[in-house]
Amino acid sequence: MVRNKLKEIRMKEYLMAPGEFAKYIGTDIKNYSNWESGRSRPKLEIALQIAKKLNKTVEEIWFLE
Repeated sequence: MVRNKLKEIRMKEYLMAPGEFAKYIGTDIKNYSNWESGRSRPKLEIALQIAKKLNKTVEEIWFLE
């Protein structure tokens, strides 16, 4: 199962509300909420853009459990 650390990154490193963080990474709150909760995942290109924006690798955000 693929998990992510979006909530942890958002809360510990950026101290932002979900809507504010969604705007920061370039998406809407609905998509972001689905990604953070694990209901869905972004396409690879978007995941790479998010990782670059957060100065992380994709593997630091999304991982296999």
